[in-house]
Amino acid sequence: MSNYYCLMAGVPDVALDDARGALSMAEFKEELEGILTEADKQLMFYLYLRYDCLNLVKMLKNPEAEISPLGNYTRDQYMDMMTSAREMTFNVHRYPKFLSIFAREYSYNKDKAGYFPEDAIMLEYYLYSFKCPNRMLRKWFEMNLNVTNILTALIAKKYGWNVSDYIQGDNMVCDMIRHSNARDFGLSLELDYVGDLMKIVDCDDPVEKEKRIDAFKWMWLDEQTFMDVFSIEAVFAYMCKLEMLERWEKLDLETGRETFRQIIENLRGEARVPEEFKR
Repeated sequence: MSNYYCLMAGVPDVALDDARGALSMAEFKEELEGILTEADKQLMFYLYLRYDCLNLVKMLKNPEAEISPLGNYTRDQYMDMMTSAREMTFNVHRYPKFLSIFAREYSYNKDKAGYFPEDAIMLEYYLYSFKCPNRMLRKWFEMNLNVTNILTALIAKKYGWNVSDYIQGDNMVCDMIRHSNARDFGLSLELDYVGDLMKIVDCDDPVEKEKRIDAFKWMWLDEQTFMDVFSIEAVFAYMCKLEMLERWEKLDLETGRETFRQIIENLRGEARVPEEFKR
């Protein structure tokens, strides 16, 4: 396993209440290019692949659309995906197969009622990422999908909607959500963070709710890398944190800092599982 002591010792510290990271994601990605082993570059590929998914959707809608530089592929390669998919000749060895299949089927699906291409491709992205050979990265991707489904289910239940209509995927968490009538869908005994998510759902301010979700994910990354701060897992976590900070850069700095401090203190001080579910 590679050790990135010099890299991680030299990057600026980032904190949850920073206005933004001292490095941008694009700058850190460029720095990593000449440092990571080929095997570890393949692991970071899974993180950047999210941007490939979003870029592909943008270009399917408008070939001239502005795309993120954070993806693995170039504009010409996205065009190749789209062209080869339409011609039914896509090469599964050039790109992840789900991207080519999505590009091929987009024209048939785009006008269907209730079809949201960004949601559809992100589900395929998570399913693909579950095959990542690194355990911590797999856990990260699975946690993100689980959090999305749990929060969505809690919101649907709160408003009396049919929960099953909004759940994406087919893992244990999805199955429990679809078949349980319990307030926590029976998940508190399986996942130690369900109590935190239930508190997040009760927040009425949508902006603060998003901040709380990111605060939870930030702490998860800290816990996963606490004992191994120079590993590829730590590099991955640092990039994820930069990603969150770039989102938060758009938030009001003064109110945001105090809100994040309070969120972290609350998360650290509160029990993970509500007492009512321990009985």
